[in-house]
Amino acid sequence: HRLSATRTKGATHPTVTSTPPTSRASVYPHVCACAKAEPPSSLRMRNICVRIALAKESAVLWAAIKEQLQGVEGAMDGGQRVWAPHPDEGYQLGLIVDVSTDTLTVDPLQGGKSVVASYDEVFPAADEGAPDVDDNCSLMYLNEATLLHNLRMRYTKGQIYTYVANILLAVNPNKEVGGLYTSEVIRRYNGRSLGTLPPHVFAIEEIRIQAARTDIGLISPSYADKAYREMKSMRCSQSIIVSGESGAGKTESTKFILRYLTESYGARAGIIEQRIVEANPLLESFGNAKTMRNNNSSRFGKFSEIHYNAKHEVVGGHVSHYLLEKSRICSQSAEERNYHVFYRMLAGASPDMRQALGLQDGASFTYLNPASLHDPNLQDEEEFSHLTHSMDCIGLSPSEKADLFRVVAAVLHLGNVSFEENTKDKKGGSVVSVGSMTSLEGVAGLLGLEKAELQRSLTSRVMTTTKGGNLGTIINVPLKPDQACNARDALAKALYTRLFSHIVKRVNQCFPFQSSAHYIGVLDIAGFEYFQVNSFEQFCINYCNEKLQQFFNSRILREEQDLYKKESLGVTEVMFMDNQDCIDLIEHKKSGVVDLLDEECKLPKGSPQHFTDIVHSRHKDHFRLCLPRKSKLPFHRNLRDDEGLMIRHFAGAVCYMTAEFLDKNNDALHASLEQMVAVSKDDFIKQLFPDATATSGSASSPSSSPSSRTKKLALVSVGSKFRTQLNSLMEKLKTTGSSFIRCLKPNLTMVPGQFVGGQILSQLQCAGMISVLELMQGGYPSRAQFSDLYKMYQPNLPARLSGLDPRTFCRALFRATGMRDGDFKFGISRVFFRPGKFAEFDQIMKSDPDSLREMVAKVQSWLVCTRWRKVIFGAISVLKLARKIQLRAESAVRVQKYVRMFLAVRKNRPRFQSMARLKQLKGRIPILAELVSHLKKDKTQLVERVNSLQSSIDKNMATLKLDTKSLVDTIHARVSAVTNHHK
Repeated sequence: HRLSATRTKGATHPTVTSTPPTSRASVYPHVCACAKAEPPSSLRMRNICVRIALAKESAVLWAAIKEQLQGVEGAMDGGQRVWAPHPDEGYQLGLIVDVSTDTLTVDPLQGGKSVVASYDEVFPAADEGAPDVDDNCSLMYLNEATLLHNLRMRYTKGQIYTYVANILLAVNPNKEVGGLYTSEVIRRYNGRSLGTLPPHVFAIEEIRIQAARTDIGLISPSYADKAYREMKSMRCSQSIIVSGESGAGKTESTKFILRYLTESYGARAGIIEQRIVEANPLLESFGNAKTMRNNNSSRFGKFSEIHYNAKHEVVGGHVSHYLLEKSRICSQSAEERNYHVFYRMLAGASPDMRQALGLQDGASFTYLNPASLHDPNLQDEEEFSHLTHSMDCIGLSPSEKADLFRVVAAVLHLGNVSFEENTKDKKGGSVVSVGSMTSLEGVAGLLGLEKAELQRSLTSRVMTTTKGGNLGTIINVPLKPDQACNARDALAKALYTRLFSHIVKRVNQCFPFQSSAHYIGVLDIAGFEYFQVNSFEQFCINYCNEKLQQFFNSRILREEQDLYKKESLGVTEVMFMDNQDCIDLIEHKKSGVVDLLDEECKLPKGSPQHFTDIVHSRHKDHFRLCLPRKSKLPFHRNLRDDEGLMIRHFAGAVCYMTAEFLDKNNDALHASLEQMVAVSKDDFIKQLFPDATATSGSASSPSSSPSSRTKKLALVSVGSKFRTQLNSLMEKLKTTGSSFIRCLKPNLTMVPGQFVGGQILSQLQCAGMISVLELMQGGYPSRAQFSDLYKMYQPNLPARLSGLDPRTFCRALFRATGMRDGDFKFGISRVFFRPGKFAEFDQIMKSDPDSLREMVAKVQSWLVCTRWRKVIFGAISVLKLARKIQLRAESAVRVQKYVRMFLAVRKNRPRFQSMARLKQLKGRIPILAELVSHLKKDKTQLVERVNSLQSSIDKNMATLKLDTKSLVDTIHARVSAVTNHHK
């Protein structure tokens, strides 16, 4: 009806081009418009499409309509299920009930309000009862909705691990899973190919070990046992990157990976293997804490390396740490706790230890949050036993253990030192309150300091005059109570930070090595963080995650697609968001946020407000930076422009409050505090501050100037230091084969068995898994060089096979294993494998002699069978050719017969026609003679003329029989003329 009305009015229809539509709505917009009035049946839908295609007179539109027609018909008839977006669960099952120009209306199968969504937000769903799969690339439909549904089904069955090609997805169960990480499971996964056993973090190791022996990419197959085998065969170091939000299970995954590598391949290392594993409880106690999202959150990043010699045996290890969260030492949020070691020491310390360290109840210490002292989910006393056992295992002596706990206790007591105004000082200074003198004495005794010197250093600051007549005069500037508290907190942070660095250094000393051939590194670093109040720590953590996400995009997406183009595989390009502009905003020289922060810290009167204004003015039109007032959260919109920075990260926008950026960026102590530490009577304290001791030594020399002895607070930039460490880490990762484990947090409340789809979907999108899934639809995650494969088998090849070129040998090798054409594809220099073919690929890549000989035997058998099939095919082809030759000869004779007949008929047709006409004319002569015989007048003359005509006909018929062409033509003309005249 609409169509006829439009034609009647003479409306002009738009021209349809052959450009591919950008969305499903543009494929059949007119269908949607016509179908909007009422839900049509399948037949009505088809008729509408036919009429529209005819009206548009466009084959392109009709082809696009037919492509989508089946799915629309099935959905309208209730046969095709779809996934529609849901605010909490991510996606929900439903049926399409209405189609409009740009949207679809879906009724949920479980009831509820209908959902109206755009075409790009609705995805097809598999049939009811479809099973879950180990590898999401095996799903019937590859999209984010089916990926989320597969994770949900497996999680409800207690299966927390799933693959996306070679990337492992691990959903945190938030509980102990019995029988999942036992020694028996380790032995089961040892040496097994990815895909032959259910997904597991141990299989990750197995992949990573094997990737070393081939140029395995995309994601070069990754994971624990494979990491070792890849390193062994490719002679290349490997790295496993464990990422995810806080509480997703990164720390536990890292521990299981290290345990697998050491238990499976480090048995010969003896005590070194044990120390590598036992170092984790020590580092966790001093570097992990309870947060609102995680009971055992790593508040520092670490890159744990296990080093191997040329014989692929464990020879040692090394741990690098990044950015310990110092602000947690002095204050925590309401539901969070300080570092584990404080609570474990208070819960598990012996009476003698308590008396020596002056330990009391946890509620008496200011640095400990009283609301979270006793957590039923954390067994502090039991964990203290594990901590001391870990110290014994890595070789710490009793005196070393006492030193560590002594500094921890000193930090606790230092937090109880309070200050009040000095009423006797006209300059407005401060003194230590009477009630905290006991704590001050305890700190001085534990650190080997003089009580008076400690009090003076906390309540005053040494400065040197730079102007006036008394140039270079040293003066003591009294500090106000709040300034003295800041100095106290700075000393506590410095003590604990130096102590943690010392512990990491001591851990590295417990498994030393002179040299190594390769290593396998496991990176565990804090995931992307966003809270209501975000400060400098969250800024650095998210900056690190931006770099890691860029590395993931580069290694998995960009480099992979560039390789596909180079090898001419014809894989469809996948678009992804490049976050280089966000990284440049943070780390660019001179104009980046880090350098601008350093410049502000160097100013005599630098302020957070001025720093924030400078950042906004330098990057006024930057897409990634905006004002806090543009935030969606009311709390952030109430901030002034000079109080915060809102940066659009790859995982979402985060508003940072810059009030403490300057203080947290400077890692230096005041000169008075440095000098106080330098004169400590305790050798361990001096060991923690070697730079302060060196400065004190130089300052005590007679030749040193006053300004060198008491210079103003120098800048030791935390941001610049972290940037340098991070860039060094990135360079290290780029030189290794990389694998990725994406840890997912099922809910925010850490409740076992609860799967919140919307939160999981957000994490998958932020981790780049949706882009990987799109690439996997046409990608080849595993590959190997032709030459590498050939060199591996060449020593075991018999003489008759050694002459094969590498490409032909590889084709024979794959055919011998029964792989089909769709399982692999040959590039220019490599062979590529489709997802899910790791078991076959691993069988090919095993480099032990028995496996090589077995594969060579299969190749020989396949070549013999292939050659025999070629002989049979050749014989059959010869027989077919003989039959074809005979058939062609018979066909040629038949063709010649018909051609000759045709030519003869065409040549003699005039004779036949003339002879027929003459016979017809001769048959009429008797009739003419009878008529003449009845005439009375001129009878004789007419009889003669009849006889003459009879003679002429006989003569012409005789001439026609002679086949003289000229005479035949003449006779034919005469006969035609006579016949016409007679008629």
